[in-house]
Amino acid sequence: MIRRLSLVGAFAWLLVTSSWADEGFRVIHVNDLAGMIAQHTANLFIYDANPTSTREREGIIPGAHLLPSLDYDVDDELPAKKDAKLVFYCANKH
Repeated sequence: MIRRLSLVGAFAWLLVTSSWADEGFRVIHVNDLAGMIAQHTANLFIYDANPTSTREREGIIPGAHLLPSLDYDVDDELPAKKDAKLVFYCANKH
């Protein structure tokens, strides 16, 4: 069973976000994402790139889309809207 992870207890995950027009990729912090969720930021999509074992052990951010693997079909998994705000996160042990 996959546990839901509250953002308050979201460890020290760094969240990488893309698709902010010309901003490209940038790192955001858990508190920033919590604020975006609380404000119901338009076109926000959150993606969990962790393997199933990590999700079962650590939990997931509520509402996150679970990517099936690191080798996924972009057309199937990501929104068609080019102005969407995409947040990807995963555990990093390094």
